[in-house]
Amino acid sequence: MDNKSTETTGLQKIPEFALAVVAHSAGDLRVEETVIPTAKDDEAVLRIAYGGICGSDLHYWKHGAAGESILRAPMRLGHEVSGTVLRAAVDGSGPSAETAVTVHPATPQGGNAKYPLDRPNLSPACTYMGSAAHYPHTDGAFVSHIAVPARMLRALPANLDLRTGALAEPTSVAWRAVSRAGDVAGKIVLVVGAGPIGALVVAVLRRAGAAEIVAVDIEDFALDIATQAGAHRTINATDTAAVEAVEADVTIECSGSAKGLATAVAATARGGRLVMVGLLPSGNQPVPISLAITREIDLLGSWFSSAEMLWWPRSSSADCSKDGSMCRE
Repeated sequence: MDNKSTETTGLQKIPEFALAVVAHSAGDLRVEETVIPTAKDDEAVLRIAYGGICGSDLHYWKHGAAGESILRAPMRLGHEVSGTVLRAAVDGSGPSAETAVTVHPATPQGGNAKYPLDRPNLSPACTYMGSAAHYPHTDGAFVSHIAVPARMLRALPANLDLRTGALAEPTSVAWRAVSRAGDVAGKIVLVVGAGPIGALVVAVLRRAGAAEIVAVDIEDFALDIATQAGAHRTINATDTAAVEAVEADVTIECSGSAKGLATAVAATARGGRLVMVGLLPSGNQPVPISLAITREIDLLGSWFSSAEMLWWPRSSSADCSKDGSMCRE
């Protein structure tokens, strides 16, 4: 695409127009030219390098909704991104120009409903890039260039490339899920759904000291990825007897399907804990809750992330794996 006009900053050029991925309605996904708004004093201009496709992006495209968030107007998708700062915020906040960054896509805000202040991810008026939870919707970051508040930027550690850096947000979701599970050291943990979030949950569990991590999925490819991420063994979801025989101390449900959640309940040991990460469709779901009651299984939700991305600015003291795939203080 030829830029109609540009603003020059140092050796970098900020175009006036950019290409963006926009969901208009169920089944209607378009690549469109969009105007790059003039950055406010507290905003930095980024050149987006990589973007991960979240399940919510797929739901907006395929179904026009993600859980309770219903698409009511065209919305730019994307919230798992990395890029480079082309122009730093004029007010001096945030990373300097040419810094490699990822983006914390949430803006916690209050609202009328009660919520725990130490869990800002639950604030009722919280907005999220590429989310239709509120109207007007919050546009996402699947665009070549974007102006974002500098407070949302997290500088990447020196040993983390931009491609891997795009995993920061989904990895923070995985950290959140494992933290909701409590201490998993020495425990048998079942991960239902070995897609991107499930695989990252496996990796976090491995670093958290789980004694045995069992991944379940219907796709052999996903199970292979889970093994590479650290699963001790895998089971195809069609083998229900083998899955239920796991009797997990902790189960983390990442499939976002009613069948997956039913499997998770059946495979969790009596007195165990079940963390629900996968986002099910809006409305009632056919899940064997009576089994969870009679087994006294603790059911816990896990929503986005909270403080899990706050360690990114302190990257100098981060504990990063040699390949840069997992970093945490």
